[in-house]
Amino acid sequence: MPTNLLEFETPLAELDICFDAISEHARKDPGVLDEPVKLLRERIHALKEYFVANMTPWEKVRMARHPMRPQPIDLCRMIFTDFLELHGDRRFRDDRAIVGGFAMLEREPVMVIFTQKGRSLREYTETHFGMAEPEGYRKALRLMHLAEKAGRPVLTLVDTPGAYPGVGGEERHIGEAIACNLRDMFRLTVPVISVITGEGGSGGALALAVGNRVLMLANAYYSAITPEGCAAILWRSPEKTAEAANALKLTAPDLLELGVVDEVVPEPLGGAHRDPAATAQFLRDALLRNLKMLQKRSRSGLKSDRYKRFRKLGVWEER
Repeated sequence: MPTNLLEFETPLAELDICFDAISEHARKDPGVLDEPVKLLRERIHALKEYFVANMTPWEKVRMARHPMRPQPIDLCRMIFTDFLELHGDRRFRDDRAIVGGFAMLEREPVMVIFTQKGRSLREYTETHFGMAEPEGYRKALRLMHLAEKAGRPVLTLVDTPGAYPGVGGEERHIGEAIACNLRDMFRLTVPVISVITGEGGSGGALALAVGNRVLMLANAYYSAITPEGCAAILWRSPEKTAEAANALKLTAPDLLELGVVDEVVPEPLGGAHRDPAATAQFLRDALLRNLKMLQKRSRSGLKSDRYKRFRKLGVWEER
């Protein structure tokens, strides 16, 4: 059985193992078991679809954090070519939690900026598990301004539980850095597409997600606070984490209905970690389609549309 499975994935993995064993027997006696194996394959597929359709919000949060889930850097390697990384915020240092540079999306030159968690202990330490410090957001903003000067679209891929809550970040004004990103992203006159690929936590995610179009992978989540943080504040109990996840409306279908995201990018059945290449293809197609649409608009129109998009969120309606 594969390692790094979440407990609610185990029954599906056991089904796959059983099916592989039956298929192996069927290959030894071709023709006799073809129809039963076909029927079994269809029923297993239907069972997986039922499982995915009935995942709870908390299970989706855990899926977004899956240790084998492709991270933005993995998706970038499969989607973009000729990536030229640019370093530093020109003020303090180079924050490895946010990476960016010029790249090619098929024949389109773009500026791609993404968060980075890492896979090893050293990388986790360098990136604070994907939580950027002020210089990370200032680097991202510097690259956005550079893209503006070059007339290149800005594409951001976000997978972070939030900004790093350390003393150093407060000393170097993490709140101001995030606020400047929010302000200046509204002022950009080039197309901006943001994608929540895994975790989208609080202002740390929003500082890279003020886009003309905001996309979201099917098993990602996007929220003002993590379910654990919400449970700790409202209920003062970690046992209420699943209840908090339900209340936060943080899943892709909920956010699409609320208008927080514009499109849900599908994942392979069972999650992006089951087939990272297919996930990257789905995302590439979505990026190209949305970029083509945005490139038809004027620079002033892009800026105005982005402003209007966010102004209509959370509108108060009297009854």
